[in-house]
Amino acid sequence: MQQLTKNKKIELINYLKKFCSENRQQLITKNLSNRTRHLTTVLENIYQPQNASAVVRSCECFGVQDLHIIENDNSFRTSRGVVLGSAKWVNIHRHKKAEHNTEACLNTLKNQDYKLVATTLQPGSKPIDEIDLTQKTALLFGAEEKGLSEIAHNMADEMAYIPMVGFTQSLNISVSAAICLYTLTKQLRTNDINWPLTDDEKLELEIEWLIKSTQNGRIIAESFLS
Repeated sequence: MQQLTKNKKIELINYLKKFCSENRQQLITKNLSNRTRHLTTVLENIYQPQNASAVVRSCECFGVQDLHIIENDNSFRTSRGVVLGSAKWVNIHRHKKAEHNTEACLNTLKNQDYKLVATTLQPGSKPIDEIDLTQKTALLFGAEEKGLSEIAHNMADEMAYIPMVGFTQSLNISVSAAICLYTLTKQLRTNDINWPLTDDEKLELEIEWLIKSTQNGRIIAESFLS
């Protein structure tokens, strides 16, 4: 869609609302106020569709707007029965065109002022609830069994783990992501951190969500703008 001024975005939003139920409008408004880009998630080489889908769903449920997918050896696929439409409400960024996709993705995030936190059991890791979220933070998760690559470990600014007290010291990737996202988003919302979306980001996302909530929404929006 073409670049729009703030006033034009507001006009488009008001127009699209005519085609969207009041209940959906209220839900969009509520969810916009709880969305964040202060925390983002990165998946490296996840190959099981069920796990990938569950992480997408967790991001959406906990208000994390962006999910970065690194496809070095495995293609990212979702399972419709697990994702349950949540992928519509999350921005998924796929990194698969560079020679070294992990390095390219993580350098992009660093350039956007994200601190990289690798989830790992390696020495030097700290409990996930001790991560300082003052700076924007990208949470890195590796493939099933193998975990994060050496490149991801080396580029990480910090490492974190989920404390456990059983004989088993590892969790399924989707469970790990859900626990970490719950822990960190709760921390965000109970600390004096500027985590919400900017006003312009909210306008952009509101347009996107209204279009997705309306039958023939894209055609209606383009017709209004033409």
